Amino acid sequence: MGAVLLKCAAADLGVQWVGWALAAALKTERFYDLAGSGTFILLAHLSRTWGRTRYLRQNVQTGLVTAWGLRLGTFLFLRILKEGQDRRFNNVRNSPGVFFVYWTVQAVWVFVTLLPTLILNTEQRDKPLGPRDYAGWAIWGLGFATEAIADQQKWNFKNDPDNAGKFIQNGLWAYSRHPNYLGEILQWSGLFLSASSVMQGPQYLSALSPLFVWFLLRHVSGIPILEKQAMRKWGADPAFQNYVKNTPQLWPFPRF
Repeated sequence: MGAVLLKCAAADLGVQWVGWALAAALKTERFYDLAGSGTFILLAHLSRTWGRTRYLRQNVQTGLVTAWGLRLGTFLFLRILKEGQDRRFNNVRNSPGVFFVYWTVQAVWVFVTLLPTLILNTEQRDKPLGPRDYAGWAIWGLGFATEAIADQQKWNFKNDPDNAGKFIQNGLWAYSRHPNYLGEILQWSGLFLSASSVMQGPQYLSALSPLFVWFLLRHVSGIPILEKQAMRKWGADPAFQNYVKNTPQLWPFPRF
């Protein structure tokens, strides 16, 4: 297992560093997210091939990662083609050294997030499918639907000329200010749960995967950035103040 994980880590870094070299030369971030989601798919299939086992649990897990990567990668690529640039990179794309850090961090994100699946796909032991697998896949399905619907709702909202200068507060966005991120966290939580069916000992440390995703989105690259941008744009709007006051930031739990 250790040798396969090392090969996956090397492949991960290789893809990201080649991506950085091309992106730095072209001074563009247009394929950054596409490279990230594509690496998830690549490593999921490589680990299954190098693990030399094709158990049903592994096949399903790899298929779910592939479905996630294809949908999200395509969506993000189409979005940046339409918008022309990603504001996260406004002070980065012209600085190769800082750009390199971004691409390397993406490699870490891919490997840590995918770790439960990599462990599963290199595990020689197998067990009959059980409640933990079905619960994990159900959570993944809920997360996949939540993220896909939220992304599409916001895409439709922003493409409607009548909504120019407005903020979305309907659909899933009426229950959470970041339902797409909620869906992302649910998906990786579900994949860890199903993969844990055959884990033992230190392998359970791969629970870091959903926690890492939550930490990044909640405290680093997701919610903090978007919340600051939203406050600068609509912070003085009473309607937005009411939305923030009455709509949970992430988890759609009722307020008492």
